[in-house]
Amino acid sequence: MDNVTRFFAQLNYFVDAVIIGVIVFIIVLMLVRLALNYADLNPFSRPVHLVRSWTDPYVNRVRRALLGFGFNPNIAPLIIILIAILLGWIAVQLVDSLFWTIGNAIISAHAGRPIALVGVLLYGALSIYLLMIFTRIIFSWGQVSYANRLMRFLIITTEPLLGPLRRIIPTIGGFDISPIVAFFIIRLFQAAIQGTLLRF
Repeated sequence: MDNVTRFFAQLNYFVDAVIIGVIVFIIVLMLVRLALNYADLNPFSRPVHLVRSWTDPYVNRVRRALLGFGFNPNIAPLIIILIAILLGWIAVQLVDSLFWTIGNAIISAHAGRPIALVGVLLYGALSIYLLMIFTRIIFSWGQVSYANRLMRFLIITTEPLLGPLRRIIPTIGGFDISPIVAFFIIRLFQAAIQGTLLRF
């Protein structure tokens, strides 16, 4: 069983390292783009053209969004860095929740503890659901359209909880607080699972 635990811990560490590596790569790429923008280099030179071809699809999209909000579009690379860090954090949390759930479910099943197994699966599922709600909020702030497959999936999976809450709970100053209430409900159930099914 120790070998299984060690394997999942190492695999979890590896996937987290890959995600963080991607974040660092995006940060470096955007900082290089910013440096090239301020350096007086030939825009048709190979390095400048290469960096622009890699970054233009994302920078141009963020620029359009910034213009829509009335912000300076020149800060688009910095906004992309912040978005990369935030999305990377969500990905790390999702991976950690998945590996925690799978690893502990295997341990509970092997130890012959069906109550703990149910508790682990419920707790892990609620953790992932919490992250899905949080990701939907972030995407909605970024005005990601329903045409996006991931956004469509997030809406379909989280609306069964958020929809009824939205109908019950009035908005405060035009602000929808149903996701905040959903967070509290999910955390309450997780605490209840920890205090009962996972207690032993």
